[in-house]
Amino acid sequence: MKDNKIIIGSVGEMASGKGTVTSYLLEKYRATEYRFSDILRDILERVHLDVVRKNLASLSLGLRNHYGQDILAYALAQDIKNDDSQVIVVDGIRREADLKYLKEMEGFVLVYVEADLEKRYERLIGRNEKQDDKMKTFEEFKSDHELETETTIRELKDMADVVIDNNGSVEELQKQIDNLIK
Repeated sequence: MKDNKIIIGSVGEMASGKGTVTSYLLEKYRATEYRFSDILRDILERVHLDVVRKNLASLSLGLRNHYGQDILAYALAQDIKNDDSQVIVVDGIRREADLKYLKEMEGFVLVYVEADLEKRYERLIGRNEKQDDKMKTFEEFKSDHELETETTIRELKDMADVVIDNNGSVEELQKQIDNLIK
């Protein structure tokens, strides 16, 4: 690995702005992105199942129960070790086991992105990330927070090196990211 590499582990509840943080890092700092969900999406697409939150959560749980809670973290860590990028962002950290290999890497920083529930719901239905999000009611959105893959996220805020408040403008968010990189 190159010296001074920055590895940003992004964590936050659904639609908190992790993707916006990642997009900004990709654009401005030419970061490389790794997502826990990409592994799951690849598998679901390969077996011709819908890429919806329920299937992602079920597959994640099955893999973790069968191969160990850190199986996805191990796979991503191996990829990151072979990456020469100066800035790397890991999106979709959801549980402490996801940090097992990442926190051992030099230059790793855990960043928790937070936003109010109502603001996150507005963002969720306004984007087209998962097939079932656009038609989701506010009650269904709140219910999604009780999925196993979602309940463990809140616990990681106390472990974060940096907490970013994403209740403001995009410019305010970008300023916080720039300060983090500096």
